Amino acid sequence: MGISLYTPYVYPQTGQSTKTKRVSTGDGTHKKNLSDNMVIIYEDESHIRDYQTLRATWSVKGRQKQIPTYGHHATVSLLGGVNIETGEFLCMETNQCNAQAFLQFLQYTLDQYPDKHVVMVLDNAKIHRAKILQPFFHEHEERLTLIFLPPYSPNLNLVERIWGWLKESVIANRFHANRKELRESIVSFLEHLTQFPEKVLQRIGQIVMSEN
Repeated sequence: MGISLYTPYVYPQTGQSTKTKRVSTGDGTHKKNLSDNMVIIYEDESHIRDYQTLRATWSVKGRQKQIPTYGHHATVSLLGGVNIETGEFLCMETNQCNAQAFLQFLQYTLDQYPDKHVVMVLDNAKIHRAKILQPFFHEHEERLTLIFLPPYSPNLNLVERIWGWLKESVIANRFHANRKELRESIVSFLEHLTQFPEKVLQRIGQIVMSEN
């Protein structure tokens, strides 16, 4: 008996079921200029859909792995941000990724760093520039700076690497019977990130520097 690398297939399963400041970003040198009272967060939203994503995997030779599906897909919507200095990952679940949800995430982020100036790097999505956000930006202009990335450049947003890691770990070649199971898998993954921030830093390409 041998093993070979196969891509699984799915089969039907019956049953129920603002004001900005210039900050060096992108090459790791920004950490050298990071003041003691400043924190840089890369932010983005993601929809985790249980599409039974298929990836090549090891299987007994001649036996292709099978992933069941009910034919409908659960979705969990998240807003997240990664601290590029500590590896801390902030995450908030929402029913809909809109400007109101983003406003709540901004407040949540500021609450996590009450004594810090938050520099948030993000894309140019409309929800990040909505009119309802302007009073909040004005009120917190001394504590919050937004750095908008160039259009169509998700590769520059470091948090995208965390979303990719999550999807790779949670939904690739896995079956979730319902949204509850999908959400539990996501929570388990997020707890793993909390326990191992150094893995987060490695994933986003930041080198863990010694204090010596």
